[in-house]
This record gives sequence, structure tokens and C-alpha cells, in this order.
Amino acid sequence: MKPKHIILIRHGESEGNVNNDVYKTVPDPKIPLTLNGKHQAVETGRKLKTLIGEDTVQFYVSPYLRTRQTYDGLIEGLNIPDSRYVRYEDPRIREQDWGHFRGIEDIGPIQKERYRYGSFFYRFPNGESGADVFDRVSTFLETMYRGFQKPHYPHNVIIVTHGLAIRLFLMRWYHQSVEEFESLQTPDNCEYIVMELQSNGKYAVLNPLSKYVPPGEVPEEIG
Repeated sequence: MKPKHIILIRHGESEGNVNNDVYKTVPDPKIPLTLNGKHQAVETGRKLKTLIGEDTVQFYVSPYLRTRQTYDGLIEGLNIPDSRYVRYEDPRIREQDWGHFRGIEDIGPIQKERYRYGSFFYRFPNGESGADVFDRVSTFLETMYRGFQKPHYPHNVIIVTHGLAIRLFLMRWYHQSVEEFESLQTPDNCEYIVMELQSNGKYAVLNPLSKYVPPGEVPEEIG
């Protein structure tokens, strides 16, 4: 049974979003939300309540701390009983691996190089390219498709993940080109994209991503 909605949510504001230097000492998977990020998650849950109503939900969550905390906030805001939702944590929808400990003095030059090279094919030193993330998101989609075959699959899917993973999910689902992918803006913290099932069995995006506007020498945000 296909769900009515597939909702892609980027995590709330994290410590890394407000201070790149945190990457010097804290592993990316362990970077927490800020207090503002936690508030964003709860508020987003409240907004989604009007869309989901009393229907059931299948959550897929990246195992990073900031996405787990975002999930907790969403559950608080949605205020739905345990019997109406299922959570599954899947490492394939984690953040792009962009290396190990780095300070802001390292991140800046790498980001500028990535901006010139292109975000899909550029591979971070000791990390991944966007194409690598595309491959694992593709296998995640195959797993999700198999779930749709279950007779009592939940009415809604909510995927709590990261900005690049959202863009690559949409690229894979709608068969977008590399150029189309790179023309779209990374969603803001706790911004969500709603895909709604149509009468023809296909999904329409109710609120598409904004077009990317190159900011001169400043590359797009990561994290």
C-alpha cells in the first residue's frame, strides 16, 4: 500500500550550523542540535499534525545525533500515541561523509574547491562525493519500495535526514539530471518537502526546493 505522503525533513539547527569550528573536536555524527534547533523540531511536528491528522506514520531516521534529536522533537510536536507510528533507523540516509576532524581554516578552502568542481561529483578528502550518497540513497529507496508491498503499511512516511540526502532522494525519485540536482538549493533547518500521492499512482511535490542562487565565492551550506 503506497503511503499518502512521503515527507522529507532536514534536521533542526545544529551546533555545526552555527559554528563550523566544532568540527575540530566533535565527530560529525555526534554534533547535537542547538536549543533553537530543538524548538524548530517541535514546531515542525505541530505543523505536520495538520497534514497527518490521525493517520499512521512510518519514520525513517538517520542515526546522527542531530537527526535523532529532531525526531524526538517531531514526536513531541505531533503528539501521537505510540500505536500509530513506527521508527526505523537507517544509516544509508546519513549525512555525506566529508572527512574527519577539521577546523574552519580547513573547511573554507575545501568548500570553495567543491563549489568550483560541482557538488555531485566532488569527493571530500577521506570522505564521500554526492554520487556516493546517491548510490546509498538508491538502495534505501529499494527497501522502502518493498515496504509499500505490505498490506498494512503506514499511511505516511516521514524521513528525518540531511540537506544533501533530501536533494539526492528527489534526484533519484524523479530521475533528475546532475545539472538539475546542482541547480536546487539545500533546504533550511527543519524545512520539509511533501510528496503527495496522486490518483494516477505517482507522487507530486507540493513545495519544491528553491533554485540555487550562486553567492559569489561562498559555497552552499553543508551539515
